[in-house]
Amino acid sequence: MADVERTVVAPRTAVLVVDDGTAIAHHRWEPDAGVDPDPVPVVLQHGFSSHTLVEWADHGTVAALTAAGRVVVGVDARGHGASAKSPDPARYGEPRMARDLRAVVTALGVPAVDLVGYSMGAVIALITAAEEDSVRRLVVGGVGAGVVEVGGVDTRVLPNDVLADALLAGRPDDALPPDVAGLVAFAAATGADFPSLAAQARAAHRTGIDLAAITAPALVIAGDDDPLAARPHVLANAIAGARSCVVAGDHGTAIGSPAFRAAVVDFLCG
Repeated sequence: MADVERTVVAPRTAVLVVDDGTAIAHHRWEPDAGVDPDPVPVVLQHGFSSHTLVEWADHGTVAALTAAGRVVVGVDARGHGASAKSPDPARYGEPRMARDLRAVVTALGVPAVDLVGYSMGAVIALITAAEEDSVRRLVVGGVGAGVVEVGGVDTRVLPNDVLADALLAGRPDDALPPDVAGLVAFAAATGADFPSLAAQARAAHRTGIDLAAITAPALVIAGDDDPLAARPHVLANAIAGARSCVVAGDHGTAIGSPAFRAAVVDFLCG
């Protein structure tokens, strides 16, 4: 599918208060006029320190999907974007975020969704797909063998405690591992809430995911220069029938590439 730059319209934003009282923001876009709509929404889950508008709208994924006739719903994870913030690690972790995601999907009132997640959002999406048969198709990006070998985002590359301490210090440091320093700088640029991010860093999932329980057709997308998504075929091989593809870019740039958008749209809409 040819990739064409499009301007995305402003979403309709709503807030859902979930079972523990946390307000979860989600953003909805309708299909473009004049295209045949698909009744199954695409639900997008962003990565750590980002939010829906930065990760999915600004990078062109939303516009590409609405042009293909899809309703798109992006969920701001707790502690991120327009969702509620807290400095308490007990309120975080990808399993908790997966429950938030499922609550939003339930509120949509549809029998099935296609689910796309990146980095932390990929872990959330994998947990959700392992527990919900309402996921029709699954795309995960920015993760690889670390999900199988570590249990989530690859903490061998991105040490949780080092990241949390750097966030609480409030600035990148020359002595930090490059991937940690890059995340702190990105969080600062997007105006993220550092105490909330530090809490999620300490709560990050690392106890494994029941990948064998995933029945949805799945695609794993990784940047060719992304250490957090090394060996994506290892993850794909752990999910029945899944396949992987590699696009140019590192952890921050692969998601914004035309090849990434094309892979998502072709898999979900082809």
